[in-house]
Amino acid sequence: MAQPMEISQSGAFVRAPSVFRNFISRDPNSQFPAEPGRYHLYISYLCPWACRCLAYLKLKGLEKAISFTSVKPKWERTKESDEHMGWVFPASDTEVAGAEPDPLNGAKTIRELYDLASTHYTGKYTVPVLWDKKLKTIVNNESSEIIRMFNTEFNDIAENASLDLYPPHLQSQIDQTNDWIYDKINNGVYKCGFARKQEPYDEAVKELFEALDKCEEILSKQRYLCGNTLSEADIRLFVTLIRFDEAYAVNFKCNKKLLREYPNLFNYTKDIFQVPGVSSTVNIDHIKRGYYNIAAINPFGIIPVGPHIDYSSPHDRDRFST
Repeated sequence: MAQPMEISQSGAFVRAPSVFRNFISRDPNSQFPAEPGRYHLYISYLCPWACRCLAYLKLKGLEKAISFTSVKPKWERTKESDEHMGWVFPASDTEVAGAEPDPLNGAKTIRELYDLASTHYTGKYTVPVLWDKKLKTIVNNESSEIIRMFNTEFNDIAENASLDLYPPHLQSQIDQTNDWIYDKINNGVYKCGFARKQEPYDEAVKELFEALDKCEEILSKQRYLCGNTLSEADIRLFVTLIRFDEAYAVNFKCNKKLLREYPNLFNYTKDIFQVPGVSSTVNIDHIKRGYYNIAAINPFGIIPVGPHIDYSSPHDRDRFST
């Protein structure tokens, strides 16, 4: 999730880049070879960036090769000595359904993992975190790179190795699609929600809904963003759409139009939700408990009761050939 303090002088939200950028390789002689059981993914079910990594883990059939743990959805103090708020592990398996204590290092917070990986680290303490159990360090914390690793580098041990969400003939189209969807939709909702002045909010919300309208038009003609094949671009868009009516429309002031009011986008979201493995990456309780407890936006932490959307209901997307 974004940090609400990433605000420019104009009042606009500006996201800081990730820091740990090593790459796991199928080459057994690399520093980080794709070995079964060696890596662990730390996520938050609240965070769309982390959940796209978890979606890849499930879609590729990597559950036996790469373990994962979720933190609690609500930020808490990470150290008694300062005021930093961030991701925290529960004290027990029963404290918060869906969250678990750190099974590897006994860390109390994600911040502790960063401190273990680098004694001089001064950046943000974000999820996802792809952890190397052998070297006891962070391999990578950039979700766009982690999903590429999961897509190709573990194919020797993946149960669904034939699935390629970034096939060579679509890579240029996927990259171009990712660019505008990231800027205007994935990050666009945050630019709306964390804006501190009216003008940057107005600009962000205009770009957001123009991009959603563009998606609606594309999806009126084909099943997925880049044709009739599920691709990386779809997973990257899905993690924002599944949070839209539940959190962004209300808490991030993205209420010009609900996802449910877009016939193609709404059915498309249900279609992807129903792909085997994807629904297990969606925890609406964590999503709502996390977003509505961002004190800078919702100081009283009151969580809306609705809207109780059934993403398992029938969709019409199979009208397109696959």
